[in-house]
Amino acid sequence: MPPAAVIADPGCPAETMSVPETLSAADLRALVLAFRDALRAHQQGINRLNVYPVPDGDTGTNMALTLESVVAELDGVADDLEAVCRAVAHGSLMGARGNSGVILSQILRGLSDIFKAADPSTGVTGAEVATALTSAAESAYGAVMRPVEGTILTVVREASVGAQQAAVTDPSLLAVLVAARDAASAALADTPNLLPVLAEAGVVDAGGTGFLLFLDVALHVVDGRPVPEPDEFEGPAIDPAFTERMQHMHGDDGGIADLRYEVMYFLEAPDETIAAFKDVWAGIGDSIVVVGGDGIWNCHIHTDDIGAAIEAAIEIGRPSKIRVTDLLDEVEEERWVRDAEPSPPEPGRSREPVETAVVAVATGDGIRRIFYSLGVQGIVTGGQTMNPSTAQLLEAVEAAPSDHVVILPNNKNIIPVAEQVDAHTAKTVHVVRTTGVAEGFASLLAYDPEADGEDNREAMTDAADNVVAGEVTQAVRDSSCDLGPIHEGDFLGLCGDGIRAVAPTLALACERLLADLVTENHELITIIEGEGSSAAVSRHIEVWLQEHRPAADTEIHHGGQPLYPYLFGIE
Repeated sequence: MPPAAVIADPGCPAETMSVPETLSAADLRALVLAFRDALRAHQQGINRLNVYPVPDGDTGTNMALTLESVVAELDGVADDLEAVCRAVAHGSLMGARGNSGVILSQILRGLSDIFKAADPSTGVTGAEVATALTSAAESAYGAVMRPVEGTILTVVREASVGAQQAAVTDPSLLAVLVAARDAASAALADTPNLLPVLAEAGVVDAGGTGFLLFLDVALHVVDGRPVPEPDEFEGPAIDPAFTERMQHMHGDDGGIADLRYEVMYFLEAPDETIAAFKDVWAGIGDSIVVVGGDGIWNCHIHTDDIGAAIEAAIEIGRPSKIRVTDLLDEVEEERWVRDAEPSPPEPGRSREPVETAVVAVATGDGIRRIFYSLGVQGIVTGGQTMNPSTAQLLEAVEAAPSDHVVILPNNKNIIPVAEQVDAHTAKTVHVVRTTGVAEGFASLLAYDPEADGEDNREAMTDAADNVVAGEVTQAVRDSSCDLGPIHEGDFLGLCGDGIRAVAPTLALACERLLADLVTENHELITIIEGEGSSAAVSRHIEVWLQEHRPAADTEIHHGGQPLYPYLFGIE
């Protein structure tokens, strides 16, 4: 590290302490690691600052996961300033989660672009930090189609202004960081004045809070200042009446857009085509963030038209790792997954070695028990919106008592993640592409723990393909479909190709869905009760099936899954 200045600590006049004049590659690595740890500590508090009722994943969680990717990218990288900066930029781009994670990736990219040009023999100076913060602010604003003040964008911009002003009078590293932190803190405190939704909720911006933590960590690395502990202010409880009002807000005044889906993917396309791509996206959605460069882009949008969002990418390049999230379902399932306690091993569940083991993804205590009873050796908690990561699936695979493991994703969004696991383990991993719990159950009827992995994959896939899956949920807003209008509170019967039943009551929706899906040739109907089901409705379904589909046997299981009172497997 370059020579350090010796300054008096205002709080301790009798003592002196050494403060570095520049940031080295090792300092930057330490900053990233400490920022990751700080985000993890503050994660839940920052999450609770996110006042919107249909967030694209919680802000604290998304920022923390983005930093996890950066830390992983740094693993094995030498303490060379340019190499560390490249790893920070690439790791944050490839690992960005949700809107807040994508914006954070641009901030880190903007910083890295300036830091990597610094003299490696001396390190990054205070003046270069100020320039880098300006670059970070410009990168963040440039990534967002419709920037909104009162967000992380405002906080990083004001931090850059404070840093630039300090660099004119005192360009020392500590002075620049202190000025940036003070300006960011003032800007964060002012976010409720710029964004009325924050004022009504009584909170400051969640993303801005995460960025302020970055500057706190920088001061910790440079000056030894303590990183703030999480406190209750970060996460006050939001008035339910306020949340309900937010569900009906939309437009450019700081409310959320009334758009159903979050679409994210990586796009390989020439840089010169991106401006036109953004223009196309501007016509079909909101919350648009497109970041990257040199032919690879991380793209994020909220939209009602999933097809158009993906077709725009196909026209100019190649999209990959496509992820679609139903925002209206997300809050309830996130609550379920977040509140779920780690499950102890099931009584009597064997951990004896087998030729082929099975790992399944599931939510609901009852569903977990059924999977274990059917021979599954490991379960990863997850579902439609709380998709487990490759690392979580890999951990379960490594813990499975076999060198050959079958994964049951049980959700179409998790299939691509499951298919990544084989490349990261010495074990042989097979994926049975189950898109729902009912398919997962059916596949296990063909599972033979003493058969090899490929034979199991083929047999289990055939069994899953013979299942017709249906599910019932409740509409959260007025809409329409081929069957006619949908009113908020209506019950919807769904299958793989869309809405097949609409009814004012749960029992009637189940009846209409089964009437459409179950034929005289079907032999078994598996009914899985979730949150919102009732004994009366379950009995109604049984009686209806006995009367109208007498050839089919019926099995009822309590799954406990959120969002869907009933899941059906029809064989």
